[in-house]
Amino acid sequence: MLEKNSTILQLSFVVMTLSFLQPLNVNAEPLSHSENGKIQFTGEYPKGVVDPEHPNKGVDPGPSPTTDGPLRFEFVPQLSFWNNEISEKDQVYYANAQLFLDGTGARGNFVQLSDYREKGSGWTLQVRQENQLRNESTKNKELKGAVISFDQSWTNSVNSAGYAPSVSKEVIHINNISETYDLAQARPGTGEGTWSIIFGASIDNGQGRKDTLSPRIDQHGQPFVDAAFNNQPIYQNSAVSLTIPGKTKKDPVHYQTMLTWILSELP
Repeated sequence: MLEKNSTILQLSFVVMTLSFLQPLNVNAEPLSHSENGKIQFTGEYPKGVVDPEHPNKGVDPGPSPTTDGPLRFEFVPQLSFWNNEISEKDQVYYANAQLFLDGTGARGNFVQLSDYREKGSGWTLQVRQENQLRNESTKNKELKGAVISFDQSWTNSVNSAGYAPSVSKEVIHINNISETYDLAQARPGTGEGTWSIIFGASIDNGQGRKDTLSPRIDQHGQPFVDAAFNNQPIYQNSAVSLTIPGKTKKDPVHYQTMLTWILSELP
């Protein structure tokens, strides 16, 4: 985590005046005067989460861990792979899509970061799974062979796409616990400002991205809703998945793991 720094930005504007005077004679010089105008900014660029699909709009996704400083995280997803029946077959489970508290529609899971360093030297975004999905209070404590995957990666910002960081075009499978995986990289001169790194998209994305969201419905065809998000319908996002082998022993309990998101300056 970067230390919090106070940034002072000074801009100078030249105020020009133009005077028309009646010359005393043909050799006289016209009189003129000019001064400098100044403006000073203090503090940091304000934090705030924006709609990953329409970044000119602020949104409220609920609480999220953040970091401080000119290169920082402003939002990271908290993934849930829902409630599922025990199966002896190989299964793929999808993460819940991101919901918002302000009525914004469901979106693909995303990370938001900002780079407001004076000289953007580039950065990398990585993720690491610290441990396998576990529950210490049950007989079968670990979901052996379970793999989290990220697909359909893309970036978005109010800034020009020509300055966008690059993302993997391949599916990122976290096959090895404690190994660090690259998600995005900004070369020097790119990735400055605020960017969303998004996995999947809604039908309303406006960027021609594939729609990866679908509603979760019960056996009667009714949508499940999330009370924590004002009873909005819950969607699943096929771009973020969890694969579990059928042979893996499972108990009817809650399993969890820890993901570490890493934002690093390029050397």
